Amino acid sequence: RGMAISGAIVFLLVWLVNYLESRSLTDSLLKGLTLAMSVLPEEIPVAFTTFMALGAWKLMSEGVIIKRSSVVETLGSTTVICTDKTGTITENSMRLKALFDYKSNQVFDEERFNAPELSELIEFAMWSSEPVPFDPMEKTLHKVYEETQTSDQRKDFQMIHEYPLEGKPPMMTHIYENNSGERIIAAKGAPEAILAVSQLTENEKENLRLQIQKFGKQGYRVLGVAKCDFKGNNFPEKQQDFKFEFLGFTVFYDPPKQNIQQVFRKIYDAGIKVKVITGDNADTTNAIAQQAGIKNNSPAVNGAEITHQSEAELMALSNETTLFTRMFPEAKLSVVNALKQSGEVVAMLGDGVNDAPALKAAHIGVAMGNKGTEIAKAAAALVITNDDLDKLILGIEAGRRIYTNIKKAIQYIISIHIPIILTVSLPLFLGWIYPNIFTPVHVIFLELIMGPTCSIVYENEPIEKNAMQQKPRKMTETFLNWSELSISIIQGLMITAGVLFAYQLAVQNGASEETTRAMVFTTLIFANVFLSLTNRSFTYGLFESFKNKNILFPLIIGATLVLLFAILYIPVFSNFFHVSSLKLKDLGVALLIAMVSVLWFEGYKGIKRR
Repeated sequence: RGMAISGAIVFLLVWLVNYLESRSLTDSLLKGLTLAMSVLPEEIPVAFTTFMALGAWKLMSEGVIIKRSSVVETLGSTTVICTDKTGTITENSMRLKALFDYKSNQVFDEERFNAPELSELIEFAMWSSEPVPFDPMEKTLHKVYEETQTSDQRKDFQMIHEYPLEGKPPMMTHIYENNSGERIIAAKGAPEAILAVSQLTENEKENLRLQIQKFGKQGYRVLGVAKCDFKGNNFPEKQQDFKFEFLGFTVFYDPPKQNIQQVFRKIYDAGIKVKVITGDNADTTNAIAQQAGIKNNSPAVNGAEITHQSEAELMALSNETTLFTRMFPEAKLSVVNALKQSGEVVAMLGDGVNDAPALKAAHIGVAMGNKGTEIAKAAAALVITNDDLDKLILGIEAGRRIYTNIKKAIQYIISIHIPIILTVSLPLFLGWIYPNIFTPVHVIFLELIMGPTCSIVYENEPIEKNAMQQKPRKMTETFLNWSELSISIIQGLMITAGVLFAYQLAVQNGASEETTRAMVFTTLIFANVFLSLTNRSFTYGLFESFKNKNILFPLIIGATLVLLFAILYIPVFSNFFHVSSLKLKDLGVALLIAMVSVLWFEGYKGIKRR
């Protein structure tokens, strides 16, 4: 907006000065338009749109689907990753590792699932699952039932009532009946929930809690199983009102994904914190977190504790805690909101229905595309198609690369616009011999070079080395601070000094207007080439930047130089641009002036590095 206002003011000044000299309204308006075109940085919105769109397209080819292109840039600012455990850190394979039978007080490993003592436990574990299972644990229970039971009764019984998964911690109950009126009431859920509704003494419950803890410390996921004998037809309003008989535990092992330790190492190297938010218990979560390489120096916090916290307490707790266990949707949402209020940029990973509110609330909701639910995918802003958490690192890397490259592009735009503006206006305002050194066609040619350079060539720049070892930038910080803006302005003024020096040098040597214009135009084109190269990095040197492969740079520079020489040495183009051919010596002078006016910045970068 500031540049647009400045452009309008200078446009009026140029038009007025030219009109007073020539008294030609059309000619003076055309010359004023030349300056207006040079002032307005129309490449900036093009660069923003192009960078985001191309970034999203490149990530899509890597298996990361971005729903809103602005998310690409936000990814680079991520400071906290909140992740679910099952299916995100772990494989979600849910292998049945052991069964604990309460009546015999024994733990049976996989090789002994055919033991007659387990028949009732396996049967009721299956009946408490969905008739057509979709959850990996329930699929496993149906499979074990098929392999161990002598007769399959699933076709004989119909579900007549269902209590869905609910409670804190949760449990579920299914009621089946056959044509003879025989009834099966089976429940399963979090061990704490099943123990709470079972007819057991406190001493018996305490012994069972020790068994749960033992399984949990090995990283196993434990479900309690119970049955009930209820004769009436008026079922209780709540499943917790049934009088259950405790049968035992099903013990699953869901191992961490193979590459997960390397993934978390990359996350920590990038200065990003990790929070695990899961519905599982503290012992299991802590064991899996250790196996996955998650850093944790604080005790786990239970979801029930979160509901009683004040806003300030919850913010402090969220920052200090790594493992959040027995979490329900409202608790997950509270943690995400608390982290956001603390100034963190939150990426939430999840695949279940209960993750949807937190996915929606996070700055970046990340759903798993393979094993994730449709509700989770709908709530998320980003979907990883193959459920590989390493793809999120690619997204964060892309976000950092894009943000850095946008800054390079914008700084390049600002720097190159300054000499164009001043070369158009200063000779006129200072009354030099050739006041209108550039016409609209020269500015248009420069715009045609600058547009692709800032919007496509810089977008294709690879990420700078060590960029993923830096701390995330604050999302609230100004896009270009005064220090960065000052560098761009100084670069632009130095190029202006070089171009106007070439102008005066040509005039002092008695050059015609066409030769002077050719000298000025050529110097500016050469300076533009050097500026685009030196601005590839504001830290590393020019030759270091050449190691970054970007095929578009030689293409655009080659095309620019071919067109420049065509303008200088092909008469039809020379006449159109009102320039004359330059001798080899003049070309060398223009090249030398351009180098000096731009490459001083390499010395500045060297001092900055030291």
